[in-house]
Amino acid sequence: MENYIPWIAFNVFILFMLALDLGVFHRKTHVVTFRESILWTVVWVTLALIFNAGIYLWKGPEIAIEFLTGYLIEKSLSVYNVFVFLLIFSHFRVPALYQHKVLFWGILGALIMRACMITVGAALITQFHWVIYIFGVFLVFTGLKMLLAEEKHQDLERHPVLRGLRKLSPSRRTITKIVFSFA
Repeated sequence: MENYIPWIAFNVFILFMLALDLGVFHRKTHVVTFRESILWTVVWVTLALIFNAGIYLWKGPEIAIEFLTGYLIEKSLSVYNVFVFLLIFSHFRVPALYQHKVLFWGILGALIMRACMITVGAALITQFHWVIYIFGVFLVFTGLKMLLAEEKHQDLERHPVLRGLRKLSPSRRTITKIVFSFA
């Protein structure tokens, strides 16, 4: 149990910061300015560096360097995600007023889904060791499919989820309102 205490504390801290972000600092929907986004980036990077210093003091330099390396890789990958978010926001014409809230709930949903998938996968592997071969075949198959696939333009207008939403309401503006009602 002693090994789980830091993980529990870390996750409670992250959940607290996310609740603070949405519940206090962004309670009222507003357009996030460039200055505000830079300020929040500095806050989050500073918290990560403080956490890294704690790892250095607690576990030593090797583990701290591993964390910092992983953090920098994830940070650089998140810059790529910003461009993906911009494409999605522009395609669906998400007003700047709602972008923070939609992004927040989308990321939170992705984190929850990732945690569920990891938990279920770990439980399956623990119970049924042979399932790891199925996961491996699936990853190889997916990788080969991606490698051999021709690059083609994805037509989001024909996506099955969007077509289903359009059956509920043919207007793009109404679909946007439906999406924002959940956010």
